[in-house]
Amino acid sequence: MSSPDTASQLTEDHRWMRRALAVAEQSLYLSNPNPRVGCVLVRDGRWLAEGNTQEAGGRHAEAQALWVAEQQQLDVRGATAYVTLEPCSHQGRTPPCADALIAAGVRRVVVALQDPNPQVAGRGIERLRAAGLTVDAGLLADDALAQNPGFCARMTRGTPWLWLKSAASFDGHTALPDGRSQWITGDAARADGHGWRARACVVLTGIGTVLTDNPLLDVRAVPTTRQPIRAVLDTQFIISEQARLFNGDPVWIFTARADAGKAARLAGRNVRVIVLPLGDNGALDLNALLRWLGDHEVNEVHVEAGARLQGALVAGGHVDEWVAYVAPSIVGAGQGLAALPAPVPSLDQAFRFEYLDAVQLGADMRLRLRHASHWQALRTACGLPARALV
Repeated sequence: MSSPDTASQLTEDHRWMRRALAVAEQSLYLSNPNPRVGCVLVRDGRWLAEGNTQEAGGRHAEAQALWVAEQQQLDVRGATAYVTLEPCSHQGRTPPCADALIAAGVRRVVVALQDPNPQVAGRGIERLRAAGLTVDAGLLADDALAQNPGFCARMTRGTPWLWLKSAASFDGHTALPDGRSQWITGDAARADGHGWRARACVVLTGIGTVLTDNPLLDVRAVPTTRQPIRAVLDTQFIISEQARLFNGDPVWIFTARADAGKAARLAGRNVRVIVLPLGDNGALDLNALLRWLGDHEVNEVHVEAGARLQGALVAGGHVDEWVAYVAPSIVGAGQGLAALPAPVPSLDQAFRFEYLDAVQLGADMRLRLRHASHWQALRTACGLPARALV
């Protein structure tokens, strides 16, 4: 049984770590490819300063919090730093955060999640302890992981975290038989969908969607300082050079057919063409695609595509999450959510997900589902469950 003093300290630690997690949310649309991290500096139960990770090349959360304290001429010696991810210990785009905390005279550091980056992976905690700081790790680690599944997936398995976004009628149709889909869901659901676009590194679709809808796939309904890269799977490289996607922002085209002239013309419009091998089914190799994305610092992939590509991703075991918007309407016939390459032979072999939450948005519902074994594998790779503070 814990002593009253220990219980009081643990309650205080929970309070400030939850504050740090809230601060980390400010990096949701900002910090890619770096993780979303929050840091709160506290002394004697009093808040001093806080910071979140800035854009790539900018300050990490700890450095930002220390900078804010310096601007306010606050002395942080003897303070406790609550950090949602282990302070880095290596020189990357910025100096090591562990060294900055040591130099500032911080006395104690409470860490939510150990950094899965092989360049850190416990070394930041070791450096802090070697300098005489008290370090407690594991408090609200699952919450910190939930903020950074893409970064943690890329660091541990080499591929990004991928979710599908769908908007369907109550009877499961994403479009009418002729392909019309505007609009199955209402304004609130569409704005929420743009929030999911904004947090991703890449918004991915297939050539069928581009030919049918000619979408922009950019973020318009929520404020953001950065646009995700938009990407198209186009096996035969048949995309029109006048597609609305080509508005000057970065676009990636993944194809199996090289066309140097077309690629050169598109390059002048900020389009990169990547040639990938074909899989056994004659379509682009999705494993090769995800490995390429992981190698190029893509943490999270948001897929808005037709039933064929979504079915291929499900069947290939590539879907980690599903963000499904369901309208209270019946259309009777139309295009489905996911066209699997082959039907499952039995219900026992169905592709199963677990529900995370259900939220009403206007007249529509948003359901979030997650692949349970993918999540458990990610937790294990990140050292969870571990001896965490409770």
